[in-house]
Amino acid sequence: MLVLMSWAPKPDVPYWRGRRFLAALDALAWPAVLLVAIRTAPFSTGAFGLVASALAVLVAVRRLNRAILQNHRYEFTTLRWGIVFAWMLAIGAALKLLP
Repeated sequence: MLVLMSWAPKPDVPYWRGRRFLAALDALAWPAVLLVAIRTAPFSTGAFGLVASALAVLVAVRRLNRAILQNHRYEFTTLRWGIVFAWMLAIGAALKLLP
């Protein structure tokens, strides 16, 4: 028996002033960090570095398109991973306080 399930689409995120600009910054920031990490690597990245750089540029263009033209569907990457890193820092600080 084949059972197919589908998820309901996520609702549109609320729009506020400045959201489009901040979304564009967020969309370009993470691929830019990846490009800087690739270019400043202390070792030769070779063909992998070239392919990863090209993919980072393509991802940046796609993210920028969604951030500007489909802003109601864009979710901030910095917020998502910032919450994860904040929890990791809180756990690390709590472990440091333990005897």
